[in-house]
Amino acid sequence: MGIRTIFFGVGLLAGCLAWGQGMVVQTVVYKNGDLELRGFLYRPPGPGPFPAVVYNHGSEKNLAYIDRLAVPFVERGYVFFAPNRRGHGRSPGPYILDELNRLRGAEWSQALVRLHEEQLSDQLEGVAFLKAQPFVDAARIGVFGWSFGGIQTMLAVERADAGYKAAVNCAGAAQTWNNSPELRARLSQAARNATMPVFFIQAQNDYSLSALEALSEEMRRAGKPFQARVFPPFGTSNQDGHNFCAQGHQIWGPEVFAFLDAALR
Repeated sequence: MGIRTIFFGVGLLAGCLAWGQGMVVQTVVYKNGDLELRGFLYRPPGPGPFPAVVYNHGSEKNLAYIDRLAVPFVERGYVFFAPNRRGHGRSPGPYILDELNRLRGAEWSQALVRLHEEQLSDQLEGVAFLKAQPFVDAARIGVFGWSFGGIQTMLAVERADAGYKAAVNCAGAAQTWNNSPELRARLSQAARNATMPVFFIQAQNDYSLSALEALSEEMRRAGKPFQARVFPPFGTSNQDGHNFCAQGHQIWGPEVFAFLDAALR
């Protein structure tokens, strides 16, 4: 797989760019079939190997906020890798919301699952790229996903071949669970088949807590290891509550890092 590295930010350090608290930042290129996808890679200085966390972004097209979200993970000693799924960020391809917004009813619900299955392959190719990096400890990789990225995370938890050891699902399907029977069935299946512990987190004032409640119950019934935590309201609106995953790391950080540190030790 051919890889190009593009550097961005300010200030050169040892041939790479240092950003924030000594954080090395790269935009990398990897392929999924004919698609040439990008990923944002953040890591501590030094040779490693370091444990890593893959970040599954939501449905947002602009991924500039990930720079800020990466900081607490890198400060904790993790490589933080954000694959840009097709149509998002710097990756080419059709944008998932453009495709979904053309549909209604059952067609929309079915397409929601189909398109997420397609984008799962983007995620998994990104993980394969990450595991091949010499500064990554391939035996200690976790995954963290927000919103649509939480859906992506749940699809991945049943895939032992992904190489993840633990998963954090923040607000996955909070805006779509109640409207898509196909998605409910697919994610429930993934929860029952989980091959790793999952930590479900969400703010109380998010759009809906139904997915967190249903999927954690599926895992409980299946005897799968999980944790679930509903935090107090974040901000004042449902959207504020949904943004908790991207903006509230000072609140969820201690519990999420305790979970990841224990699972990836």
